[in-house]
Amino acid sequence: MEDTGFRGSGEFGLGDMDTEKKDCSVGEYFVKRRVLDELRLDEVAQKGTWSTKPTLGERLKESLRCSVPRLKHTLLSWIPVLSWLPHYSIRENFIGDLISGCSVGIMHLPQGLHGICPSGLLTPSVWPLHSLYPVLVYFIFGTSRHISIGTFAVISIMIGSVTERLAPDIDFPANGTNGTDLDARDAHRVEIACSLTVLTGIFQILLGVVRFGFVVTYLSEPLIRGYTTGSACHVCVSQLKYLFGVKPARFTGPLSLIYTLVDICRLLPETKVPELVVSLVALSVLIVVKEINDCYRQKLPMPIPIEIIAIIAATIIIHFADLTTKYNIDVVGEIPSGLKAPRAPDATLFSDVIGDAFAIAIELVALGLSNTVGGFFQCYSVTSSLSRSLVQESTGGKTQAVLSTIVFVNLKGMFKQFLDVSLLWKTNKVDLMVWLVTFTSTILLNLDLGLAVSVGFSMLTVIFRTQLPRYSILGHVSGTDLYLDTDTYKEAKEIPGIKIFRSSTTIYYTNAEMYLEALQEKSGIEIGKLLTAKKKQERKLKRKQEKEKNKAKKEAKKQVNEAYQHDTTMSDSDSETGDHGDNSINKVSQRGNEEKERAVRSGTHSIILDISTTSFVDTVSVKTLKNIFRDFGEIDLDVYLAGCQACVVEQLEAAGFFSESIPKSRLFVTVHDAVLHILKKLGDTDFVL
Repeated sequence: MEDTGFRGSGEFGLGDMDTEKKDCSVGEYFVKRRVLDELRLDEVAQKGTWSTKPTLGERLKESLRCSVPRLKHTLLSWIPVLSWLPHYSIRENFIGDLISGCSVGIMHLPQGLHGICPSGLLTPSVWPLHSLYPVLVYFIFGTSRHISIGTFAVISIMIGSVTERLAPDIDFPANGTNGTDLDARDAHRVEIACSLTVLTGIFQILLGVVRFGFVVTYLSEPLIRGYTTGSACHVCVSQLKYLFGVKPARFTGPLSLIYTLVDICRLLPETKVPELVVSLVALSVLIVVKEINDCYRQKLPMPIPIEIIAIIAATIIIHFADLTTKYNIDVVGEIPSGLKAPRAPDATLFSDVIGDAFAIAIELVALGLSNTVGGFFQCYSVTSSLSRSLVQESTGGKTQAVLSTIVFVNLKGMFKQFLDVSLLWKTNKVDLMVWLVTFTSTILLNLDLGLAVSVGFSMLTVIFRTQLPRYSILGHVSGTDLYLDTDTYKEAKEIPGIKIFRSSTTIYYTNAEMYLEALQEKSGIEIGKLLTAKKKQERKLKRKQEKEKNKAKKEAKKQVNEAYQHDTTMSDSDSETGDHGDNSINKVSQRGNEEKERAVRSGTHSIILDISTTSFVDTVSVKTLKNIFRDFGEIDLDVYLAGCQACVVEQLEAAGFFSESIPKSRLFVTVHDAVLHILKKLGDTDFVL
């Protein structure tokens, strides 16, 4: 049986006093120490006043110092291949990496092709270039062993919107017809995409140098999953036109997804049945083989490369069956071989794409160099691909319809994220709101604006959570040093005369006023009314005193006029009697005031603020705490702080919180220390905790 009774010497214990005979296996413990306020804690724990942090001058001197080890460290940090390649174990890793490389390489071609499809850059000159140079650059400067670099459908949509905006079809009329000069249009769009890629890479390098990756910490998992699900819907809608063989208008800006979907539905009567049949057959085959890969992934040495098999099969069938001529099925066309010489991008386009480039620049240094170098070779903007990265990690004449079905099948994982809605509904409604707002804004406002809105909403939820914390009155659990919420735990009982108040979050400027309001509501002490009543009582008492003094003076004057023959001694006696009357009135009035306040306060004489959840304080929270000490002190209530972290104590000291009216002796290590101090101060040595 544990005992936490009050010790008159200022000590408290937990557990049986006979510790030598105690069996530790029962899970009990005994502690005996003095009650610790902040001053005693500094003595017992020997709080240091030294600083281990180097000064600004020392840090500047260290950053400018040049030495061989420092140069080596800098070189290895910026060129990681020099760090890991000399230690690469051929015997342990080569076979696995070879199999993985073959698997990812086989997937790279078809997935790279379908990754570019959403951009609208259907010119074959781009196809063979999108993967070579960026991957080589990432091999040198990349830090992740599991990321596979290549095109990504979401990035393709963003680039496609830029090329459509800057190079619309109406700017390239064909000679003598009402059509479009596709060769001139596609060539200009490639120039735009290359300029955008180079500028994106430059932004990525700059963001990586300043370590801008910290912003990822503000992207919660529900936000990311909602955003990728919305992005998958964008990619899906962008491929519907290839499945049905229709040509809807190109829309940009907010609600473009809705407009595109409506236009595709309008054009459904014009569906090309042969292309729809090809799409359905390819889709069925891809789904079946993908499921086989998932079921037997532990037994297969490498996943079945169904994407490239489907492309090869479709190419052979369409070519030898002459489906292009007979049924007018759209095909990509001839893909040129070889590599092009590097060529500087058109810098005059930078001003037109600078905003879009910054929006796309969401990766860091290694990918920035990949895109910068790749752009000079007319390569496409690249990022990491989830499906290829998973394959890399786990293994150790093409028709546009087939490419679109590859897109659909590879989006299956993203569409499975719709199941998050039911899970979040059961677990966390706030995260569900973040998911839904992110998904909706991505669908309605497009990828860039949708991401901005979702991040803003996610930050607002954090602010609202800190603005609306849970406030509790704590009670003591008998036989322990635990103080728990009285509304949650039945055995937590309030200590008579002591109110222990706690907030579930940090006290700062957004919730400081609500903290004070909750304190008054939970404790039942309306400080405003009490202060008003006290001032009113003081004014009333002052008027009574003045009235009695005036009455005493008039009475004394009357007695002098009627019996001026009385001696001086009698006059002095009357005067003293009048003084005693004043004192008697004063005492009676003060007693009445105290009884009234005690009745309102229900016997409360001390308040303990448990601020163990507070991680920092600002000027508003410091001012609020000062006001609490001042206002409650004016109605004779003692206020104490408990559980304050060392960093918060330092911030309170820097803010000038402690003074003669608020000494450090009012700050205790734990709530239990503060309770024992109050009981000792009141002399209540018989009270057993």
